[in-house]
Amino acid sequence: MNQDHIDPELLELIANRHALRLSAEKIQKSRDFIVQAAKATKTILDPAVRLDELHVTSRFDASSIRVRRYQPAAITSDTPALLHCHAGGFVMGTPEMADLENIRLVKDLKCAIFSVDYRLAPEHPYPAALHDIYSVLSWMHDNAETLKIDQARIGIKGESGGGGIAAGVALFVRDTPGPKLAFQHLIYPMLDDRTVLRTDIHEHIGQVMWTNEHNRFGWYSLLGKEPGSAEVSPYAAAARAPDLRGLPPTFISVGALDLFCEENIAYAQRLLTQGVPVELHVYPRAFHGFRNATNSRVAKQAAQDSLAALRRSLCG
Repeated sequence: MNQDHIDPELLELIANRHALRLSAEKIQKSRDFIVQAAKATKTILDPAVRLDELHVTSRFDASSIRVRRYQPAAITSDTPALLHCHAGGFVMGTPEMADLENIRLVKDLKCAIFSVDYRLAPEHPYPAALHDIYSVLSWMHDNAETLKIDQARIGIKGESGGGGIAAGVALFVRDTPGPKLAFQHLIYPMLDDRTVLRTDIHEHIGQVMWTNEHNRFGWYSLLGKEPGSAEVSPYAAAARAPDLRGLPPTFISVGALDLFCEENIAYAQRLLTQGVPVELHVYPRAFHGFRNATNSRVAKQAAQDSLAALRRSLCG
């Protein structure tokens, strides 16, 4: 594959990437690799940050949902909060993957973060993950005083598949009586199952890290049927929503070579035309997951833009 169109500072990430094994028979190997990689990354706690785990009972069944909580050591009664949905294409991942970033965000923003170990597809297709995330949001809202968080400043954040789940939850929250979200913060979110069916995507797009083959498996696992089928719920694939009015202010960040780039831009444009405040960033020569190349200039810029947006959303 010709790599001239890729930011040269990102090439090392491609060279060292783990070959994803996305099939019903091989998915566990990729999951195990991610868990081991997270364990190998030493989590160094700052004295200003407290990290613990909680278990929340689902609002929809009797299941217990593990939540990893990060908060300032000196938390106040009106601390803003983030509900976090980890990456993994609907089929992989754990909250521990984001330990380092979440600890930095708590330190920089003086916020609390609740990262959910939501159920994964294909064993638990839609709406399992949606139900898990919404259950934790409801629990946060109902227990805000005990948790010392501000009900009016709870936002949702997610990356990749977690960004897609976050967008679906934002729609569900809009349409459901109960707790509301102050904003949604989406990092290269997985929004549209119909992208799998496209044949007009440029050859440079979606060639590394997350390909159309991966995308098909992720969506098929979540939906339990072929992507692009009729009657897919917008709470599963947010781009399917016919009406985006009333959604909270939205931040979207994506690389120009990401398979999700066009669906992210289209979603942002629809939000804008329907009156939703939007901040959209498209980073040139960057592919899906480029923010993992933390020493690259483009990843540093994306992290800086994301932090600034979160500061505005959480802190005013």
